[in-house]
Amino acid sequence: MPETLKRASIRTIEPAGDPFDVLFNPNQYRLSKSNQFSEFSTPGGGAPLLQFGHGSAQTLTLQLFFDTYDRQARIARKQNEESVQDVSVHVRKVTDLLKINEKLHAPPICQFSWGGFVFVGVMQQANVNFTLFLPNGVPVRATADVVFKQFFDGKTETGLFSAAVTKKQSANFNKRRTVRLGDTLSMIAAQEYEDATLWRKIADANHLDDPLAIRPGDVLIIPAIE
Repeated sequence: MPETLKRASIRTIEPAGDPFDVLFNPNQYRLSKSNQFSEFSTPGGGAPLLQFGHGSAQTLTLQLFFDTYDRQARIARKQNEESVQDVSVHVRKVTDLLKINEKLHAPPICQFSWGGFVFVGVMQQANVNFTLFLPNGVPVRATADVVFKQFFDGKTETGLFSAAVTKKQSANFNKRRTVRLGDTLSMIAAQEYEDATLWRKIADANHLDDPLAIRPGDVLIIPAIE
């Protein structure tokens, strides 16, 4: 027995709203994510030192197809062209997700679901092309290229690159960090260990008798916490 076709659906979860199915499932979708790094040059260095900054939000990109013309079905029902629905009615369900919600003062948070795939985010962009019209100018076919940007609540991510957020810990191997203007050992310890009082471990690892004797461009060893 053939499986029942599962339609992709979209719903707003903040504020809560009813889901709506897309007219046609997308042929494909694309997920992307990147990390941000800072570069620090060293005198005479052939390449800059990299320091991880933060991860970026995931993006979901897909194309949705809309068609209300369906000539064969219309002929079977003996309907004329004037009875064909304006495809904008369906397109607007998607593009309305770009509107500012009066309570949030921001676009609504949405959930795109298809099978076991779930993506939570806000619509960042929508480009609509109307490609078929009735003689009276009513559009009956369109495509919408949409981009959703991940909404992250600080607890759990959704999508291909999902991962539960855990408390940052020092790696189990020594790291190196380039001192920037305004850095202090206690500030570095707070950022690396989430404990500013551990600055002495960094000082000891770098043989620093004076914790103030660091300058921009210095490369410090950041020892692992055992």
